[in-house]
Amino acid sequence: MLANMMDTQLLIIDLLRHAVNRHPSQEVVSRRIEGDIHRSSYGQIWQRSAQLAHALNALEVQPGDCIATLAWNTHRHMELYYAVSGIGAVLHTVNPRLFSEQLEYIINHAEDQYVFVDLSFVELLEPLQDKLSSVKGFIVMTDLAHMPETSLAPLYCFETLLTGQSSDYDWPRFDENTAASLCYTSGTTGNPKGVLYSHRAMVLHAQATASRELLDLKTDTVLLAMVAMYHAGAWGAPYAAPLAGCKLVLPGAGMDGASMSELIESEGVTVGLGVPTIWLTLHNYWADRSVDDTSLERVCVGGAASPLGMVKLYQERYGIYWQPIWGMTETGPLATSLPASARIMALPLPERYQQQTSAGWAAFGVEMALFDADEQRVCHDGVATGELRVRGPWISSQYYKNDDLSAFPDGWLATGDIAVISPDGILRVVDRKKDVIKSGGEWISSLEIENIVSQHPSVNECTVIGAKHPKWDERPLLIVVSNKDAELSHEDIVGFLDGKIAHWWKPDQTIFIAELPKTGTGKVLKNELRERYGNVLAP
Repeated sequence: MLANMMDTQLLIIDLLRHAVNRHPSQEVVSRRIEGDIHRSSYGQIWQRSAQLAHALNALEVQPGDCIATLAWNTHRHMELYYAVSGIGAVLHTVNPRLFSEQLEYIINHAEDQYVFVDLSFVELLEPLQDKLSSVKGFIVMTDLAHMPETSLAPLYCFETLLTGQSSDYDWPRFDENTAASLCYTSGTTGNPKGVLYSHRAMVLHAQATASRELLDLKTDTVLLAMVAMYHAGAWGAPYAAPLAGCKLVLPGAGMDGASMSELIESEGVTVGLGVPTIWLTLHNYWADRSVDDTSLERVCVGGAASPLGMVKLYQERYGIYWQPIWGMTETGPLATSLPASARIMALPLPERYQQQTSAGWAAFGVEMALFDADEQRVCHDGVATGELRVRGPWISSQYYKNDDLSAFPDGWLATGDIAVISPDGILRVVDRKKDVIKSGGEWISSLEIENIVSQHPSVNECTVIGAKHPKWDERPLLIVVSNKDAELSHEDIVGFLDGKIAHWWKPDQTIFIAELPKTGTGKVLKNELRERYGNVLAP
């Protein structure tokens, strides 16, 4: 027997509509590529999104067309988030940090019709334009006064397209399962894979993201989205912030410590969102200037494991709660978190810090399970390890234009993470399947060693890889970036590890370098480090 409820559709444009109805004057602040700080509101974003929708219609953009963006975190990019999906087209956020061959591949694979591009990335597209077979034109996201000299053609100016357009738009209603946005994985091996999100998935994800289970956004929250809007939808911030009615601060291209610190101070930021590298950058800037007083209350951190040293540092030096989150491009992306609940805050500090290096609890709607190599379920006892698999309403069921379902066994997404889950449901990622070190037939967790070494007072950053060994197959190799002016040796670190890990887990050697290689989203490129140092222990 069916119920008698209305069959209304969950559409992305309604998130912004809600903000306009409830919080029309709430601020959206962004650092523009032109260099200025721009102040807007949800009401103004709504009006300009309508003008942009009319402009897209004038360009003959059709429902289902893919529209690419190569752009930073600004109000113009946010307007594209709503205008493109709102007319039934698909917003394709392209990661400009990819190699040119990968950029060419994904724009052609998505069959993008137009490319909206920030001033910073115009030169990236110039050598590629003749290879982009589906693209009908390029729109530079600036005003007429800042239009660049470029060979891109046909060429349009963003602000000129909006001039004269009506700020009212009759947004269409359609099936909530219609494609809304497209994002490709970083493609560390092989070509990037596309994840095609629906309106329904993104609205449900926004509700979960704004809720206490994930980011816990309120009307008095000031959210600084330091995760790029070209990376997995900025982790849902442009959707969740309007839903919650909170102030949203967009840093543009300003990902350095000085730019971050300026926005935190001037805008009274209370919650930050970004990868661990971002918060290390901010700490290094603050430490050089003896800053210890800030409005920042929480940093919500994902994209890589949370180092125990950083968790402690942020609490003890700045009074900031380090809130771990976990997800992937394929999971919408946010799936788990460890909010500062009364239960967590009541724990003794050493125990609480350990919990803050976990991935936390799954949000409502996300189901987690562990599987062993024989495809059997593993017990959630906090000890047994297995590959993490997840499923839920905002988790991908296959890759775009890809019939290979090997990553989606029996309706689950196989994440490639080796993990444990405690009896009370807390997820802890032990290692990536490809990064776990196999020594003498036993597994060594690179993440656990990194976690402990990160607490050494002279260590700024560290990572561990498996290096080839003539007897043990692989052994741990520690790679360290020291703090400025610190004197540190392999023996110092091995001594620091005494009593903290099994003796046979200790790294055989430590290599000191000036900087760890990273992806455009802040993940350490362990593949590159393995190529560079993977044979140093071999004869």
